[in-house]
This record gives sequence, C-alpha cells and structure tokens, in this order.
Amino acid sequence: MTIKVTDIRKGMVIIYEGDLYLITDFEHHTPGNLRAVNQLKMKNLKSGATSEKRLSSSTVVERAYLDPKKCQFLYQDKTHGAYVFMDLETFEQYEIQADVVGDKMVYVKENQEVTVTFYEGQALAIELPPTVILEVAYAEGAARGNTVNNNFKLAKTETGLELKVPNFIETGEQIKVSTETGEFQGRAKG
Repeated sequence: MTIKVTDIRKGMVIIYEGDLYLITDFEHHTPGNLRAVNQLKMKNLKSGATSEKRLSSSTVVERAYLDPKKCQFLYQDKTHGAYVFMDLETFEQYEIQADVVGDKMVYVKENQEVTVTFYEGQALAIELPPTVILEVAYAEGAARGNTVNNNFKLAKTETGLELKVPNFIETGEQIKVSTETGEFQGRAKG
C-alpha cells in the first residue's frame, strides 16, 4: 500500500529504495515561503544502519506490513548454524540464520518465548523482553574478606553470556540480566 510522506509516523516500517526502514523520527518543516520538507530518521532493518532523508510532501512510499508471531526457541541446528523456533499458534517451525538474530541469542534459553517479526514470510528480527533470568554457569572466586566494597567479578551464564556480577553471586544462582545493556540487574526472586 502506498502512502504520502506526510502520512508517515514514528514507528512505521516503509519500503524505500528497495529496503525496509523503521522510522525512528519524523519532522515536517515549512520554512517561510518555501516548500514543505519532511525530515526522516530511518533505520535499515537489514543492515541496522541509520540514515536521515529529506523528502518533499508529494513523495510517495510503500508501507510495509510486518507480521509479529509469538515463537518458542527450540534448539540450534549445528549443521546449518541456524536457530529453530516454533510458532506457538500453528506449531510451524522456522529456521532463522545467525545473521538475523545477531548477538541476541546469548539472552535466550531453550523453550523460552520470544516475538519473531516476519515480512512476506521471511524472519527479520527477534524481540526480547527488557530483562531475562539466566543461571550462572561459572563465577570467579571472590577475594576473601572483600564483600563490603562494590567490587565485581566475571561470570558466565548458561547461554554463554559473559558479564560482571557482584562478588556475592555464586555458580548456580539465577540472576536478572538487561537485554539492552547486558548488565547484571539483580538476583532473580523465586
């Protein structure tokens, strides 16, 4: 479906010059007696690169309709290097290549639910919750008597994520981790 540039809003996904772009910011300028100009900040959904474009109000672009699906991560196919997800409604399985999911898989455990965004049947990205609970598979030993200071040590989770944790965290504990920053958020309650 084609729309005028003036109908574009923040958060929309459009097709521009053959690529999918997420609109991250939109401004409409009318400088005095001159023609109106639309300033777009866009993120290429394939490459992740951001750019700014100035388009006239008469420009027409195509709006892309994305299909988000709740899926469950099943396993990684070691032979193809792909990750296998299952649609929770239809039970259809999808193989998603490592370059699509990027480095997000260090936050995803087997059988965990995520949202997979599709465009014309092809997976574009996975969306994670703001925080996840992971088990510490390995934690360095803390310096003896150094429990009062705000010191951190290196730990590795069950998914392979390496991060700094406070000295009191031990191997086998459940911790909350931010999926945006990769930082320790606290012990998991439970």
